Amino acid sequence: MAAKHSFHYGGEPGQCVCLCVDKARRTQKPRQKPPAQAARKTNSKSRKKGKRSVSATAWLVAACLGLVLLSPLYYGYVLKAFSAAWNWARDPAGDPAYRKYESFGIRIPRKHSIHGIDVSYYQDRIDWQRVARMEEDGVRIRFAFIKATEGLLKVDRYFQRNWREAPKAGLICGAYHFFRPARDGKAQARFFLQVVGFEKNDLLPVVDVESLDGVTPLQMRAQLSDFLAYMELKTGVKPIIYTGLQFYSDYLAEYFKEYPLWIAHYDQPRLRVPAQTRWHFWQHSDKARVDGISHVVDFNAFNGDSLALEQLRIR
Repeated sequence: MAAKHSFHYGGEPGQCVCLCVDKARRTQKPRQKPPAQAARKTNSKSRKKGKRSVSATAWLVAACLGLVLLSPLYYGYVLKAFSAAWNWARDPAGDPAYRKYESFGIRIPRKHSIHGIDVSYYQDRIDWQRVARMEEDGVRIRFAFIKATEGLLKVDRYFQRNWREAPKAGLICGAYHFFRPARDGKAQARFFLQVVGFEKNDLLPVVDVESLDGVTPLQMRAQLSDFLAYMELKTGVKPIIYTGLQFYSDYLAEYFKEYPLWIAHYDQPRLRVPAQTRWHFWQHSDKARVDGISHVVDFNAFNGDSLALEQLRIR
């Protein structure tokens, strides 16, 4: 068996060993963290910075989105897009130049924004307040042409009532005379003016010429010229000429070019007149349904804006 050894350096046994160990601990360098652990801490800090950056960006995006969603302009675009999609869904195979308006019962040209009607005794008694209130998706009736006279003797039986009540409802109104080419043109103009007391802000007077009435084209134009000249002399304005597209093409296209033109031409994508022809009103349907009117009625589009329409009023 080996012998036991004891070491004594002037103290208790084991004291030297403890002192040496304590000294070694005090002089030992701090341990370096393993590279992987240091990298993990660095990555953790980077992730925290990244999270803060992403969070700030998200809040900024959310704030901008909130401002957009609260903007009336945004809702205007949304409603416009929704309305267009809904209209397409209702009539996907329809003519792109037209849009169907259910309440009016007709297709209306998309290009024009000012609309009106023309009426006579055929429409019977009209509730003009209901006419003026009717609206569908921004389309409403802004103006009305009212039949006053025909030939030398006939006065439309509803003219006086219509002429009185339509302006009260806020409509811009004009009166028209149904022209008879076989009768004296000047006498017809005089009769028209006797019945209609044109005033400031009325639409220009209208002469409705649709047939030869048994006379030659030359005779028709001569009588029409007399009618127009007398009206211009007495009112100081040029009357509007109303006619159908075919009649215009056959007999009037090369004449009376200085007068405002109102053309009837139904169910077409556009008014098919020569490119140089300047027209103002287009009667595109004779089958419109309008609140306050018991029969179908002619529907018209104006070729211009509100300012242009004002130029066709008596001053």
